[in-house]
Amino acid sequence: MAAAHHVLLLGGSGKVAQLLTPMLLQRSWNVTSIIRNPDQVANLQKLGENQSGGKLNVLVRSLEEVKSDAQAQSLIDEMKPDYVVFSAGAGGKGAPERTFTIDRDAACHFIRASVATPSITKFVMISFTTSRLAKPSWWDEDTWKAAHKKTLDALPRYYEAKVAADQVLYEEGKKRSDFAGICLRPSALTMEPSGKVTLGKTVKATGTSSRASVANLTALLLEQPNVKNCWLDMLDGDEDPEAAVKRDQSKTPRTVD
Repeated sequence: MAAAHHVLLLGGSGKVAQLLTPMLLQRSWNVTSIIRNPDQVANLQKLGENQSGGKLNVLVRSLEEVKSDAQAQSLIDEMKPDYVVFSAGAGGKGAPERTFTIDRDAACHFIRASVATPSITKFVMISFTTSRLAKPSWWDEDTWKAAHKKTLDALPRYYEAKVAADQVLYEEGKKRSDFAGICLRPSALTMEPSGKVTLGKTVKATGTSSRASVANLTALLLEQPNVKNCWLDMLDGDEDPEAAVKRDQSKTPRTVD
């Protein structure tokens, strides 16, 4: 029997991460969930209760203190995961610099350390739809301008941080043929139940994305054996998520646009 996968979940106290954790455990995978606040440990440990499959380890570490690739590598070497999910973020809390420290710098450190670790074969970045450098070819000019302006007006630092991290994932992911850098880009997040989706080249730049569906797609992408580097926009839609994941992975991997 093949050994169980071990997922390092960065930002384990987030809403998407808390929905994702039991999905991974139910696959008999082990999860190390990294959180900042020790007061949240007991509640997060409950996510691992009554699970007949994998084991959950909740670890208190501050991503703000990860200042180098070497520090990220040290944590990876300690945990020994084979998959990494980055679902952390400053969440608009604290000084503006926290957004760059966590969403950009820590993310980049963990991306580089993951690519430098041969045993890690997949890295999922939870990003957002308008985290892109230029208009994608499948959006019209008005759609791009409106969505881009809305993002810059509301979340300029977040946009700058996420674009930088996504770009590093794109560049680093090309260095290994056996590594899949997966950037999943939902739109406005909701607490609706998991359901059908639109995945890949979405016609719309805005819309809603159920957090439960984001979590489900993340698990499915990790589970998909032939997944390659890919940048997937995601909205609530009308396609079965399992079929959407298999369909998009049958195509040529996309660029970072």
